[in-house]
Amino acid sequence: MALSPYDLFDIRSQLSEEERAVQETVARFTNERVLPIIGECFDQGRFPKELVPEIASLGLLGSSLPEEYGCAGLNAVSYGLICQELERGDSGLRSFVSVQSSLCMYPIYAYGSEEQRRQWLPRMAAGEVIGCFGLTEPHGGSDPANMKTHARKDGGDWVINGSKMWITNGNLADIAIVWAQTDEGIQGFIVEKGTPGFTAQEIKHKMSLRASVTSALYFDNVRVPEANRLPNVKGLKGPLGCLTQARYGITWGPIGAAIACLDEALNYSKERVLFGRPVAATQSAQIRLADMARRITLAQLLSLQLGRLKDAGTMQPQQVSLAKWNNCRMAIDIARECRDLLGGAGITTEHVAIRHALNMESVITYEGTETVHQLVIGRELTGINAF
Repeated sequence: MALSPYDLFDIRSQLSEEERAVQETVARFTNERVLPIIGECFDQGRFPKELVPEIASLGLLGSSLPEEYGCAGLNAVSYGLICQELERGDSGLRSFVSVQSSLCMYPIYAYGSEEQRRQWLPRMAAGEVIGCFGLTEPHGGSDPANMKTHARKDGGDWVINGSKMWITNGNLADIAIVWAQTDEGIQGFIVEKGTPGFTAQEIKHKMSLRASVTSALYFDNVRVPEANRLPNVKGLKGPLGCLTQARYGITWGPIGAAIACLDEALNYSKERVLFGRPVAATQSAQIRLADMARRITLAQLLSLQLGRLKDAGTMQPQQVSLAKWNNCRMAIDIARECRDLLGGAGITTEHVAIRHALNMESVITYEGTETVHQLVIGRELTGINAF
């Protein structure tokens, strides 16, 4: 019985019937709706906003949140598989779903009031309201505690001043989940589009995540009511809790990108004839392809176990760091290898490898750089903080 080149350890057999159905549904959506247009979107620097209603109708927004809020109520492994299949299309599309689900809907659910949950989550699940997550600042990057954005209490309102950078969905968003320093520590606020003093400026000239909207956010005496403050968390544990949710999905996403690259390299190397034989008939090509399959298999096993731990309620942030570090490094290396195997053809966006390689430059950086996650594991091993 032949093994699937993209699932050598038969991970699929370890999935429940519901998990397999989720993966098949999103894979079909990616094949039929994403892949035919995403190369052109990348070339044009355009996010395919027209796909959002379909994404919402499939239950992919806030998929792990309870059904009572209009969400699908799926488990963590199913959410991971959603991320994997979307990123097999493009990291930009998976980033959109990650931000909406893990960085915007999750904090409203976990840290918001019941009124906030009822007001926002059903419409966000339906794709009627798009969110963005305002944490990173121009000077801050990997050091969110060095936050300069500030919110001060003024009567029954809060007045926010500051700026945020590298914000996915920024110019698409109807609301922003904004984290700001206050006299009582870091707190989160729901800032609605059109609020006076709140502006978003799209970042251009990107060579990565071109099929995604990336923005800078500016807050000039932005007044929001107390009702828009997330009441159930204070301190860095709020935004860091959101990042753990998003990083979990990111451990799965790069697997999809790597599978897309391996698929392309396999097919191309079988068809491309050099010196009288297919490239795939050479030992060097087979060794490289086999190594890609090995890395993908290890990443699949890592994320599946991480998902099972998350569903059991025992997942630790350090485990997420290890998986994000490993799987992003795996995917960026495979994308570059596949680009090389394609020769000159590999530099055009008519093939997927260069697009995934460029996208992975962002994915390996955001939600904690590779170095940050290495230091998280180093601290866990030694008990010494080297940040």
